[in-house]
Amino acid sequence: MSERLSRAEQVFPALIWLKNYNQHIFKADLLSSLIVIAMLVPQAMAYAMLAGLPPVMGLYASVIPMILYAIFGGSPTLSIGPVAIISMMTFATLSPLFELGSPVYIQAACLLALMVGIISLLLGLFRFGFLIQLISHPVIKSFIIASALLIALGQLKFIFNIPLQSNNAIEFLESFIQYFSYIHFASLALGLFAILFLIYLPKIMQHPKIKFRFKGHQFISRAVPLILVVLSIITVFYFHLQNIGIKTVGEIPSGFPSLSMPFWNLDLVFKLLPGATMIAMISFVESLSIAQATALQQRSHLNSNQELIALGISNISAGLSSAFPVTGSLSRTVVNADAGAKTPMAGVLSSLFIVIVSLYFTGFFKDLPLAVLAATIMVSIWKLVDFKSFSETWKYSKVDGIAMWITFLGVVCIDISTGLIIGIISTFILLLWNISRPHIAVIGLVEGTQHFRNIERHQVKTDPHILSIRIDESLTFLNTHTLKDFLINEVSKKKELQHVIINCSSISSIDLSALEMLEEFDIELTKLHIKLHLSEVKGPVMDKLKQSNWINHMNGFIYLTHYQAIQQLSKKEK
Repeated sequence: MSERLSRAEQVFPALIWLKNYNQHIFKADLLSSLIVIAMLVPQAMAYAMLAGLPPVMGLYASVIPMILYAIFGGSPTLSIGPVAIISMMTFATLSPLFELGSPVYIQAACLLALMVGIISLLLGLFRFGFLIQLISHPVIKSFIIASALLIALGQLKFIFNIPLQSNNAIEFLESFIQYFSYIHFASLALGLFAILFLIYLPKIMQHPKIKFRFKGHQFISRAVPLILVVLSIITVFYFHLQNIGIKTVGEIPSGFPSLSMPFWNLDLVFKLLPGATMIAMISFVESLSIAQATALQQRSHLNSNQELIALGISNISAGLSSAFPVTGSLSRTVVNADAGAKTPMAGVLSSLFIVIVSLYFTGFFKDLPLAVLAATIMVSIWKLVDFKSFSETWKYSKVDGIAMWITFLGVVCIDISTGLIIGIISTFILLLWNISRPHIAVIGLVEGTQHFRNIERHQVKTDPHILSIRIDESLTFLNTHTLKDFLINEVSKKKELQHVIINCSSISSIDLSALEMLEEFDIELTKLHIKLHLSEVKGPVMDKLKQSNWINHMNGFIYLTHYQAIQQLSKKEK
């Protein structure tokens, strides 16, 4: 967006799209909201169940947060609400502390959403959004894959109708072996049918003959989860499948909760703080990446800190309206965009439809089988399990590959929050290790040019009296010993050596430890009657050198270009 936004438009992005809102845009938003609602109703209830909460809380989480995002958020198509990974993190945070589904568990979920919102809001207001983006992409990718795998495993307890543990893969295997003989085959059959229905009906609807003869194929493809829910409810109701052990959602309270502050005390806040921080980080990263993708496609304005504020306000509203943490949904956002949504009004309309469902149609869902909801989660989340990215990352970067595997194993073998923390810490450790081992090359002149290249990669010209080296990293205490060891080894190889030139073209900064190392090395070289020179020193590095005493008594010189240094020093030797 080229025109400058007013202060009011920066705070309330809704003012931007409301200025030009018309009947044509409203029709497009209305159509997309109807398509999204077909996905949202079953997903919202399924993700609430995934978080260990009553299904109706998924509907609550899809109303006020989406409306407030429409006011404060910048993405025209981002669908805010419950998502699988955040629901799983909510479960991982609360299940060790409270009895699943108990009143205190529900209150803690609301407080968790409130804390996530406050953390996000404060980071956005104080422009600290960049801190959350310090998590590397490979770690996020691995975290999502591992979480998706755990989520899928966790739903098997509803498919098999046995009490499986799914905090990590080890607990899952132990409980699966223990309860294997108790598998409920009617639930298993229903779950398998639901999975096949969700996978293959959209493919059938996309067949060329179907697409040609049936114009509503696109809507049917998107509404498959809702169709499955309706068919399963009707089947359970008419054939009384509860009598053969099929478990259902049960009674869902109708109406909408009044706004209220969840129960809290300092002890509870401190217990939930680590989980709330992790959820805020993942929530923002996931939401921003989705919003950025759609913003790029639609050429819309997007401010990362404003998105963080909008996400914070949405989560605060979730905590105050008997819901749990929310973020942007990739699947619903893609559907929203593909369906032709023009503005965030599509989200508002979806919220209003959810209100109608909450007020008048919750009784319809009491016969919804848990195995069907579990199948809905498994099919939607399994698309994220992509092990091919591990091999691709490993081929590109061993360091990133190691970080991915550490994160994956931490999440799968310990738990979601601990695995993420281990992944983040491992990233920084590997980053420091990488910086401590910078690429250092002996360079020579490419004949006929003024360019210098690595002698191991190119045919270049060198002088036995001159050693030219290039370090491709800023000089800090982390890598000074590596550089000194390299210099000592190279100097020891050349008996006729008289000059050492360090090409500083890739050095952007230098700290005191590195400066003192160079000064000490210069003194040692002087004893061997060898001079130390620098070339192509960048401005910030030169400023640091000028602040030191070494530059006044260094044994060699500082040259503007490396070619100039070679030319002058070669002439002196002749």
